Order: sequence, then C-alpha cells, then structure tokens
Amino acid sequence: MAERFFGRSSNRRGTQTDGLFASCPWGHEGNTALFCYECHEELLHNPVLLPEDILRFAEVVRCRGLNESKKEGSRFKLAGRVKLLHEAIAKGLQLLEEEKKDAASEPRVRLWTRRKQRD
Repeated sequence: MAERFFGRSSNRRGTQTDGLFASCPWGHEGNTALFCYECHEELLHNPVLLPEDILRFAEVVRCRGLNESKKEGSRFKLAGRVKLLHEAIAKGLQLLEEEKKDAASEPRVRLWTRRKQRD
C-alpha cells in the first residue's frame, strides 16, 4: 500500500500530509511485497489505461457520484475513486479466473489417429 494514502511518505520520513484514508480499507496497511524490477517499474508504475478505459471508468465514477467539477477541500471523493479502481481491477481478475475455471471444466476433445497397418 502506498504510504501517501495514509498521509506519510516513505522517502520523506516524518513528513505528514492529509491522507486519503485513516486506515487501509482492505486491511493491508504496512504490508510490503517483493517484485522483480520489471514488474515493479514497468507493470505497477505504468498500467495500460487506454482512452476508452478512462471514459468507461469516468462514467462509472459519475454513476457512483464520485465525480467533481471543482476540487473540494475534502478528499472523500478521491478516496472513493481509489476504492472504485481497486474494485474494477478485482472484478476483472475474478472474471478472468472464472473464465479459466470454465475452460478447465469443458470436455476436452481427443483426436485419435489410426496407425497404418503394416503389410
């Protein structure tokens, strides 16, 4: 979890800012994980969000009432958008897992070939 979500900075120790969350909504505050350099730098820091992905997400943001025409003093809606993005990723992963299970349970077709009989 990014320390900045809680008003802390891992590279500026002792600096406190207004965090998005008082505590981690998912119960993972303080947890760390180890990733290879490529996954950390290329995948996690640079997710692929296409223009149509942003438009679709913006529509869901509007439907949930988390959009802002002007920035308010509160960061409540921003925190809601962070939670919503996590929800979208979690639901997408769940769908992919279900598709994998469905594919594994489908009957497999075996191709049988006959060997040529030798004279």
